[in-house]
Amino acid sequence: QVQLVESGGGLVQPGGSLRLSCAASGSIFRINDMGWYRQAPGKQRELVAGISRGGITNYADSVKGRFTISRDNANKTTYLQMNSLKPEDTAIYYCKAAIKRSVYDSYASDYWGQGTQVTVSS
Repeated sequence: QVQLVESGGGLVQPGGSLRLSCAASGSIFRINDMGWYRQAPGKQRELVAGISRGGITNYADSVKGRFTISRDNANKTTYLQMNSLKPEDTAIYYCKAAIKRSVYDSYASDYWGQGTQVTVSS
């Protein structure tokens, strides 16, 4: 069993900051790519930021220069530092990880967290 648990969401004023965390637990051999996605009401889920096991990052154009993704491989955790938040950043934020549960797995499978609400409003 593998679980991803997000934390750190909440209500923040425009221009404020939040830091999201996502911790993986369970039967895990190796975590490859990790990423943060978000889904606003009435919209499709979209990639916000991704990070490879080696630390290579990519970001949606809408968050470049404001958000920073990082990871701690030893603790199976990824973080999303969100600065200069805007009302349009309001969404449920989901963590995704590509995980091999065993050394015998030929490929990694995607696992999702339950999501954490981020609301940017004055």
